[in-house]
Amino acid sequence: MLEIGSTAPDIELEDTAGRAVRLADYRGSDNVLLYFMRSTSCAICGSHVKDLARHAAELTAAGVRVLIAVPEGRSEAAAWKAKRGLPFQVVTGQSGTPHEAVGLMRKVFGSMQQSGSLLIDRDGVVRHAHGATVPVNSYDKKGITKAVTELPAGA
Repeated sequence: MLEIGSTAPDIELEDTAGRAVRLADYRGSDNVLLYFMRSTSCAICGSHVKDLARHAAELTAAGVRVLIAVPEGRSEAAAWKAKRGLPFQVVTGQSGTPHEAVGLMRKVFGSMQQSGSLLIDRDGVVRHAHGATVPVNSYDKKGITKAVTELPAGA
């Protein structure tokens, strides 16, 4: 998992429409919160995304763009997003999963995809990093809220 205070790598993702999404594209303009779901079928991860959606206006007001990263392919991610009417961009990996790009691996003999979150400021600095193997522990709402309130001015 990426370390708080480190510079985030330029991860290349793909949205549900097939457009390239690069973290570097947000530098200088948006803070980015990436929430990594274990899978689109994970009910617990889905409830975490619903909570993020309830706070979408607050996050937007704080200059935070939310990306929901899923390990499935683009077509499955698009169907999942459409069914839920999410206000967020849903992304998947161009090669491999977005999870692998930040060190969220498959644990317990490869059967459990880790999930978690990253908050990256406009300068590309990781301000929050949290990962977990068990989905109930993957959404660090207090940690995310604290990191958002502590974003540097202008960041």
